Amino acid sequence: MILAIDIGNSNIVLGVFEDGKLLFTSRISTDISMTSDELAVMVSEIFDIRGIDKSKIDGASLSSVVPALTKAMTQAVELLSGKPPFVVAPGIKTGLNIRIDNPSSLGADLLTDCVAAVSLYKRPVIVIDMGTATTMTAVDRDKNILGVAIMPGVRTALNALTKNTAQLTQISIEPPAKAIGTNTIESMQSGIVYGNAAMLDGMIARFEKELGEEAFVVITGGVSDVISRHISRKVLHNPDLQLQGLLILYNKNVK
Repeated sequence: MILAIDIGNSNIVLGVFEDGKLLFTSRISTDISMTSDELAVMVSEIFDIRGIDKSKIDGASLSSVVPALTKAMTQAVELLSGKPPFVVAPGIKTGLNIRIDNPSSLGADLLTDCVAAVSLYKRPVIVIDMGTATTMTAVDRDKNILGVAIMPGVRTALNALTKNTAQLTQISIEPPAKAIGTNTIESMQSGIVYGNAAMLDGMIARFEKELGEEAFVVITGGVSDVISRHISRKVLHNPDLQLQGLLILYNKNVK
């Protein structure tokens, strides 16, 4: 049984695989003040709630974009399983070539997404990850990671909008009946949902123009399920892409 852990800026996502099958996923709010003991207790309780025997953990795979939590989670995993996790970091085996200006600067989350996308789908592939930031990463036919576009995440943009405007309040992220809103809530929902979908449509077109051909597009993370339904271009929604990538990397580097 392999424990996969993705530490993001907003959430820590856990997944447990047995014989390659994803048994369950769970999300914890990211809190950089948490200690290794607190994290160990929280993860242990998640296993207990799910009725999964944590003593059967054979190994763990960890990616993190929050350095303050990487060490604490590593220690937490050791407390639970008796062994340190495999950590996604520069120099590991990925099967990909990173063709950006500074390859070591590529986020562990983006690298893991790309590893999964290349293993599961045809190339070239565009990977969209909608978290605290919305990122788009292009991988060509020859497994070269060509580069990334980074945009404000959906919730990040919404929070900034409501914080800096006196008459706009928080709303649920769901599509309104029509794009032309006739009240404040509908108008905001139109901009957030349809506006982000239209942005991604335009960015996919620009990426494909630079790639010189049509690409497979996979979308994951955060509110990707809501937004993906309103992208005009055909895309595949895979909420577990990051966890699948962590398992693939574990098998490449540990097994």
